[in-house]
Amino acid sequence: MVNPNCFNYKRRAESTLRVAAGTAPATCGRPLPAAAVRGAEPERAEGAEAARGCPQPHPARRSLSFRFPGGGGGPRAAGAGPDEPMASALRPRSPLLLGRLSGPRRGVCAPAMAPPHRFALELPGCTLAHFAVGGDALGALPDPSAAALLGPPGRSYSLCVPLAPGGDCAARVRAARLHQRLLHQLRREPLRRCRLRPLLCYGPGGGAGGVQHGFLLHDPSDSPDTRRALFSLLGESPEGPRLGEFVGDARLQVWQRLWELRDGAGWRQVGPRERVVSAPEPALHPVVPDLPSSGVFPHREAARAVLEACIPFIPEAQAVLDLVDQCPEQAQKGKFPVIAIEGLDATGKTTVTQSVSDSLNAVLLKSPPACISQWRKIFDDEPTIIRRAFYSLGNYIVASEIAKESTKSPVIVDRYWHSTAAYAIATEVTGGLQHLPPAHHPIYQWPRDLLKPDLVLLLTVSPEERMHRIERRGMERTREEAELEANSIFRQKVEVSYQRMENPCCHVVDASPSREEVLQMVLSVIQNN
Repeated sequence: MVNPNCFNYKRRAESTLRVAAGTAPATCGRPLPAAAVRGAEPERAEGAEAARGCPQPHPARRSLSFRFPGGGGGPRAAGAGPDEPMASALRPRSPLLLGRLSGPRRGVCAPAMAPPHRFALELPGCTLAHFAVGGDALGALPDPSAAALLGPPGRSYSLCVPLAPGGDCAARVRAARLHQRLLHQLRREPLRRCRLRPLLCYGPGGGAGGVQHGFLLHDPSDSPDTRRALFSLLGESPEGPRLGEFVGDARLQVWQRLWELRDGAGWRQVGPRERVVSAPEPALHPVVPDLPSSGVFPHREAARAVLEACIPFIPEAQAVLDLVDQCPEQAQKGKFPVIAIEGLDATGKTTVTQSVSDSLNAVLLKSPPACISQWRKIFDDEPTIIRRAFYSLGNYIVASEIAKESTKSPVIVDRYWHSTAAYAIATEVTGGLQHLPPAHHPIYQWPRDLLKPDLVLLLTVSPEERMHRIERRGMERTREEAELEANSIFRQKVEVSYQRMENPCCHVVDASPSREEVLQMVLSVIQNN
């Protein structure tokens, strides 16, 4: 069966690759980069990456990253949840052949052996339903809530952006930007009337590098305009995408069928429909193994590689890297104490950090530092992997400032690594609090090459008090800050992630009382630690 969540590969003209597990030919090629936000051409991005010598995954491995049940003629699509759309996979083709092969060869994918993929669908209430498509036809029915979204009344479709296991940072950046572009397009008319939910495709082994991010789109009215709009949206891509569609019955049985775009023939259904069956929930959320390469970077070079991949379409990335290159690889703290103060917006960080620095005659620093804050809005509009790489490198620039200033006086830092990590975890891990990495997971550990503060304080206030302060001050908010306001589960995930940080941990301080009371509590914690 063909994976509907993949853009089809174009076959290389000079040679045919064979999959190690069998004799089926596998097409190959690198993913087409997402359209540049500010006009950068895909060819420029590809060329820049090649010039940097980024290692590319072997084409056979890329083919194996998709599921081809029953030895069917192509990759398989990601499954979708009950209230959601069909699974459609976008599959990359060789950039050398883009636009050069036409006719019946467009949309053709050779069969290959690959492990089955599973899917995680976020349901109302921030729960997750895990399911698979095909496989054991006698498997259990999907979660009733998921089946209700996938089946009647209405109709569901899905799209997932592929990422081969072992794909480098440039491939991750391209996939993330394509995912964001699709999200913006799916929120426009006529598709905006449909219900849109996050959908993940992952391998049963749960290893790093195999998660594909996508969407489940559910049309309650089952309008033919929805399918036509999706055909039009996917048909604009230079690649030959396939669209997955879910159909169900009154017994909550759900099947998936695939649509493929062929040159000169329009959209056609591909192969027989396959049954959607339930899948066990993995011990860890599927994205957790990928966090060190997609948002919670364990060292400077991991974040640096992401911004290097962004240079062709974000010129400011080079300016940030130039500043990072001026910093020592391992900044060392001076003899004076370094105290980081964390907290959500409107918890009093600005007031407390200024008051504490005045009381201790300390230097006050902020992350991101002033030298890169001018580009903050640019990176805040990018996907999580790019946004977090920017803030992570900002922490290393601040570390060099801390190293210098802590030789002369105490240093107070307004936000540091903990906020970068907490927001990344809360953003990437779909679902509720129960899906966060457990306490003591390595993701909560401080990066080994980042200057560590002597003490970290976490200011907290009640949600009601925080909202009152935001409204009173008319504060300008980033995308994530707006999410804090609108989504209480997201806010709780950020707070719990903060509280699970280790080495150093966060000392919680209630910032609800008066300024003077909060200052005295903070000074007391500093003195006792």
